[in-house]
Formats: sequence, C-alpha cells, structure tokens
Amino acid sequence: MNFLESHRLLPCVVGLAISATLLWLAAEIFAVARSRMRPTALRLKGCAVLLGGFGLWWPGHFLAPLDAASVLGIPLLAGALAWALAGLALVTAVAATRKTVPAFAALAVVTLLIAYAHSVFATPGLFRATVVFGAWGPGIAVFFLATILVGLGLEFKPSKKLRVTRIGGALLCAILLTLAASVSAETDPATAPAWAEAVLVGALVGLALTMLDALHSAGTRDDEPARRTISTAPTVDSLTQLPTRVYFEDRLAAAATKADANASRLALLFIDLDGFKPVNDTYGHSIGDLVLEQVGQRLKAMSRGKDVVARVGGDEFLLLLSNVTSQEGIAHVADRLIQGLSQPYAAEGREVMISCSVGIAMYPDGCSHAKLIARADAAMYASKRSGGSKHCFYSNAMDADAEAQFELLRDLRKAVAAKEFELFYQPKIDSKSGKVTAVEALLRWKHPTRGLLLPSTFIPIAERFGLIGAIGNWVIEDACRQSRQWREKGVRMRVAINLSAHQMRQDDIVERITDALQAHKIHPSLLTCEITESAAMEDTKTTQTTFRRLGELGTHLSIDDFGTGYSSLSYLRKLPAEELKIDRSFIMDLEHSADARAVVDAVIKLAHALGLKVVAEGVENQRQQQVLVQMGCDELQGFLFAKPMSARALMLWAVNDRSEGASVFKPSLFDETRQSDAAEAVRRA
Repeated sequence: MNFLESHRLLPCVVGLAISATLLWLAAEIFAVARSRMRPTALRLKGCAVLLGGFGLWWPGHFLAPLDAASVLGIPLLAGALAWALAGLALVTAVAATRKTVPAFAALAVVTLLIAYAHSVFATPGLFRATVVFGAWGPGIAVFFLATILVGLGLEFKPSKKLRVTRIGGALLCAILLTLAASVSAETDPATAPAWAEAVLVGALVGLALTMLDALHSAGTRDDEPARRTISTAPTVDSLTQLPTRVYFEDRLAAAATKADANASRLALLFIDLDGFKPVNDTYGHSIGDLVLEQVGQRLKAMSRGKDVVARVGGDEFLLLLSNVTSQEGIAHVADRLIQGLSQPYAAEGREVMISCSVGIAMYPDGCSHAKLIARADAAMYASKRSGGSKHCFYSNAMDADAEAQFELLRDLRKAVAAKEFELFYQPKIDSKSGKVTAVEALLRWKHPTRGLLLPSTFIPIAERFGLIGAIGNWVIEDACRQSRQWREKGVRMRVAINLSAHQMRQDDIVERITDALQAHKIHPSLLTCEITESAAMEDTKTTQTTFRRLGELGTHLSIDDFGTGYSSLSYLRKLPAEELKIDRSFIMDLEHSADARAVVDAVIKLAHALGLKVVAEGVENQRQQQVLVQMGCDELQGFLFAKPMSARALMLWAVNDRSEGASVFKPSLFDETRQSDAAEAVRRA
C-alpha cells in the first residue's frame, strides 16, 4: 500500500466509525423513548432524529467536503435531507410496528423518495459505485439504505441479540454511505472544513446534555418508584406463579407511557370467577387452591407472549393487552377467556364447574392509567349484574353507577343492622276452588330516602359483599314470626320463603331454620322452602345434605323457576321435594306460543308422574288461568289474583268487601287450626 492509499484509508475508517456510532445511538435512544412519559419521550425522539441525521450527513462532508463558501448551498440542503430521512425512517418503523398498513405503505414510499434525494445531493458517489451492478444497481442501493434505516427503528423485545443486530445494521448503513462518499471525493480528503467540525461537535454536546437531562428526569420519575415498590413487595403469586398486583401496576405504568409515546391503545381485562366461593365452602380451600392454580395455567396459555397476566385477589385476575386496534378483537379475546375458564376442572378426583365475568377498560379513553383497574372492575361488576359469564366494556355511566352502588352498599349495611326490611306476601290459589292455600314471602327494603326497593336492586350487592347471610337469616326469622301471628288469629297459613344457593351451602342453615321454628312454635310443615332449579341441581355434597336434612325436618320443599335450568330427571326424582313451580317466562307466552304450552303441559305431567304438586307463577289474565286449569295445574300465583302485600294488607284483602269474611281462604286452613287446637288441648289435659 502506497502513501496515497494509506492517506485515503484513515479518513474512510474515521468517517465510517463516526457514522455507524451516531446511527446506532439514534436507534437505541429511539427504543428507550418508547418506555418514557410523553414529554421525555418527545425529547428523546427528537435527539434520535438529530443523531441519525448527523450519521447520514457526516460521511459525505468529512470525506468529500465542499468549499466553505458554499455553506449556504448544497451542504445545508444535504443536511436537511439527512434529518428528514432519519425522521421518516423512524416514523415508518413505528407504523410497521403497529401494523397500520396504509400509513406504512405511504410512509415507505416517501422514505424511499427522500433516500433517493439524499443520495443525489449528499453522496452522489452511491450511483457511480453501484452502476457496475447494472441499471438496477443504484435503485437497489437506495432501497437497501432506506430498509436498514427503517429496521433500526423497529420495536422488539430488548435482548443482546437485538443490540448486536442494531450495531450490525448501523455498520452496514455507514459502510454504504462511506463507500459512496469516498467515490465522490475528487481530491484527497485530508480533513473536513473547520466549520463542519465545529457544527458537529457543538450539536453533539447539546444533544448529549439534552439526553442526560431527559434520561435523568425519566429515570427518577418513571423507574425509581417502581423499583422501590417492587423491592418491598412480592412480585410473584406463590400459588399460581402469576405476577402480583404490585408488578402488574408497574408494567401497566410502563405500557401506558409507551402507548402515549406511540399513540397506541391498551386494553385491561378484569376477570372474576363466578361461583368460586361455593367451591371453597363445599370442598374446602385445598380444592379451591387447585382450581386457582389451573386457572392461572389456563390464563398463561391463552395469553400472548407480550401480554401481562396477574392475580390480584382471591379469585380475581387481570390481563393487559397492548397495541390493540378494535373492540371486536378485544371482545373475541374476552369470549375466548370465558369459554376457556368455564371448562371443567379436575381436583382430587372431583370435577368442578365454574365460569367467569370479564370487565374491559381501554386506555387512554379519557383517563390516566391509575384509574384503569377501577374502570375494568366497574365493568366486570356490570357483567355480573347482567347474569355473569359474559364480558362488558366500561362506559362513563358506570362511574355514576359505581358511586350509586357504593352508596347503596353503605345504606345496606345500615339496613341490616337496623332491620329496615319487610316481608310482603303473595297468595297461592287453588286452581279448582279459587281459594288461598298458602302465601309466598317476598323481601322488600324500606329505604329511608328511596322508598320500597325490590330484591333485584340490592340482593346482588348483598351477595357480593357478604351480607346475604344476615339478610337470609332475618327472612327466616320474620316469616316464622308472622306465621305465629296468623296462627294466633286462627289462620294456619303455610308460608314459603326463598333459599338462595348461598344459603343452601351454609353448614348451619338447617339449624337456623329449626331454631326459628322452635322459637315461634311453628310446625315445620307450615314452612315451605323454595329453592331455584339451578341451586337444586347443584351436585355438591353440601347441597344434597341440606336437601335431605330439610326433608327430614318436615318442611315443605319446592323447586322454584322450574324450566330455566338443566334438570337431571334421575336426580330430580331423588330429591325430597313436594312441589314444582313453573317459571313465569313460560306462563307469559302461554296464550300465543305452542312451544310454551307444550313445555308447561310436559312439566305438569312429569311432576304428577313423580308425585309432585305444580304451581304456576306469573298468572296475569283469565286466558292463562283457563289453559292452566285445563292442563291440571294444581295452584296458581300472580297479579290476576293479588299483588304482593304486607301481612296486615293480606288479612284486609281477605275479608274486605266480601259477603263471607274468610271465604277467600281454603277451609282447610281453619279446619287444620281447629284440629290442632283440639289436639293441643288433649295433650295438655
């Protein structure tokens, strides 16, 4: 190698090293910007664009400098094109990462055009160097340059391989630029003009100071609180091996800053298991833990690699989705979760069935990331109120609804302590005689400001927040108390109460009923326990035991809302029930639907074949009454005969405006009373 060749090699190596370093720094700073808050992210992205522009601009002006007198001419134009190319390449990379195809296609075309212009004005030697490859050589070189620049800005999971790849990409780009610049040099490039070095050094110092300030402020604000929190609290749940709420909130904050920087969206799914508490109550916490462990495994299997899944409560889980594009896609994910978590669980030889409700909140959608979990929780609760086993998106109305529900919960706690409840009674009518045979007790809440509230308003809240047990106990007690009052007035009225699925799973429910009956001296046959079909069909040890013990106690057992669940006939015939109540949904369609008439007729025949009495609820007109009587239904209940009323109003209704005072009641109510009185007198004698 002669002196001239050695003299040309050194500037090429220096120019290549500076260009590659600047391009690599630009790519790394742009990647860091994605995880910073918006103000910091914008400053870092600006620095990345400037550094990338300098990396593109430097080889041509170091190796083939123009006369300093032309500083206002081609050099400034070349610099402007270099910064424009760097900025467009990074923006195009963002569009590619988000998979926004139309925007990416348009930006890619513009990036190629600017890359071509940059090659013309800054490194025209690129065309001379590549013409040896034919007519397509220069075009391929420009395309290769633009592709590398876009690739440097793409978003990937941080790793050592990614850093090496970025260094390699920056080096290839710098080699191409250096080759083009060296070919462009007509004379030996001894040194760049002094003004070029001064401009570059001054600019780099300014950029360095800006980056230091940005990284320092971002690090102290964004990272240190999270690190302090993580260091003082567990980040992995020991049971499910999922992240905890502490870790999840840290990842949520980071994802939110990245979404702000990229103008993308997040979706947070709040997942709450339906019917999990009965699993613990029935089988014990060991079985419940096995189920939770399997739930965690299924959630991890159904989530994508970049999604974040966490367990944040006993049976509550969170799933964070990033870079979401449509509600339809999120709804599909939620439906897949519900379907996957509703499959049977195997635990110590048992098959456990549960489902889940999902609430969904989007970010940003007018809120900070700190409120996202609360919004998803409100949406989840809305899905539970609508029946569960479904998903629900957050809406602004839920804020007011959540506040109203909180106030209602506060008032409900006071109501339980102050016993602000009252039982209303709706008569059951013998289909043949039209006389009252019994009454059903229906709960009402005498709210101090909102008036009389129906159970549908407050029972879901009571079930969710653990108040249903106290309310159920009050209903049992008050129904027995009222039955005693009627007994003392000469009416031996049978009273029906509704037992919830929660009560059926209580170990001491039979003892509570026994104590109430004994305290008020009521015969068990005067109390009907109505259990919904879905609760009655629960094939659990506790439910079966409760049914058996209630039958042994002597209470009248009725299966309510029949036809809405999935009954097993072999199981139904084993229950000690004496009565079926056909759900009102079938009675409503009785006049116009042949299918409804067929179902009702089949239920009545089935019940009679099993030795059960049939009650139709929701009878509202005479045509429904006629059809039911023709089918052989035993008892009727509905607005056609009487609405639910207070105990005092019931007695007034029975005797008011009637020629015979007690003719509305079935004679057996009084006959049984007189026979009971006579038997009691004989016993005392």
